[in-house]
Amino acid sequence: MIVFNGEYDATVDSKGRFLVPGGLRKQLREGDSRLMLNRGFEGCLNMYPLENWERIVAEIMDKNDYEPKVREFKRKFLAGATIVEIDNAGRLLLPPSLRQHAGLEKDITLTSVGDRVEIWDSGKYKQIFEDFSAQDFSNLAKEVMAGKDDKLNS
Repeated sequence: MIVFNGEYDATVDSKGRFLVPGGLRKQLREGDSRLMLNRGFEGCLNMYPLENWERIVAEIMDKNDYEPKVREFKRKFLAGATIVEIDNAGRLLLPPSLRQHAGLEKDITLTSVGDRVEIWDSGKYKQIFEDFSAQDFSNLAKEVMAGKDDKLNS
């Protein structure tokens, strides 16, 4: 599994393409030019290497289709998922329906979130951090990571 790091800015051209930042391309496996895009949470896109995507899909497909919430999640998470390919010039084409979902027009931010990269409208992405104080971040870390020290010390 590939684990990404970093935050990158890019610009979408009139055809819906952007130049994949070199620092991000270097984190892909040699020869990996095909990626999966899907609708992300909170109004962004998710971009996965195919091997990471396959793990997630396997986990999702293992869920019980007789549960209405499972069907709804599958429908919303997998609908519109599209394989895209980095071209010889290092550009990636964002499908119009996915671009519209995330409100991607010109300036975008690609941010690493472990097994995937989120693609955000730069204005929306910056707003997330402007609305989030250092104390908010500290409180979130405490809530999410609660019990981590207990596990390490046992």
